[in-house]
Amino acid sequence: MMEKQIPLSQLININYHQNHWKEVIVGRRLYFLLPDVAHAKAVVAKLETNGIERKNTHVTAAKGIDLEGLPLASPNQRMDLGARLETIFWDGNLVLFFLALMALIVLILMNVSGIWLVLASTIMLTTFIVGVGFTKYIPNVHLSEFADALRHQEILLMVDVPVGQVSWVEALVHHNHPEAINGGIGWHINALQI
Repeated sequence: MMEKQIPLSQLININYHQNHWKEVIVGRRLYFLLPDVAHAKAVVAKLETNGIERKNTHVTAAKGIDLEGLPLASPNQRMDLGARLETIFWDGNLVLFFLALMALIVLILMNVSGIWLVLASTIMLTTFIVGVGFTKYIPNVHLSEFADALRHQEILLMVDVPVGQVSWVEALVHHNHPEAINGGIGWHINALQI
């Protein structure tokens, strides 16, 4: 008995059109590895026919691969500026925590009480909570994780989507292009093109 083919939009009970792709300040970036340029073009075309604007897709590959006809990643995306910003934020948070800790120790040794102890403790608590939130809630996939695949002539496709549409795009790509390897989810900022 032959099974009836169910359209993808009914399968996941979502039907998105171009007007649903609104600008987002911070969204999610999906990473897909593809074996060659032809497959990358097919995936980008499928995404475009399903309402994902070309400006929300970005392709990068090793030097020497002709990516003509594909939406190229910006220089900030190719040099992974997002990873650098994460490192700066994380390092700054740690430095601030340890400066507050040292200040707290000095204040205790000097028998200082009152507002200064509360201030140092508050700074430490705040940086700790921010650090936990950063490591727990901000996805962090970086281009360095794809270095080997890019050296082996694979194509990296990055798709920027609002947080609520991650599952839909992943299902769309894998339903139509099983050769696409899911490389993970990161974050992006449209205004900075990172």
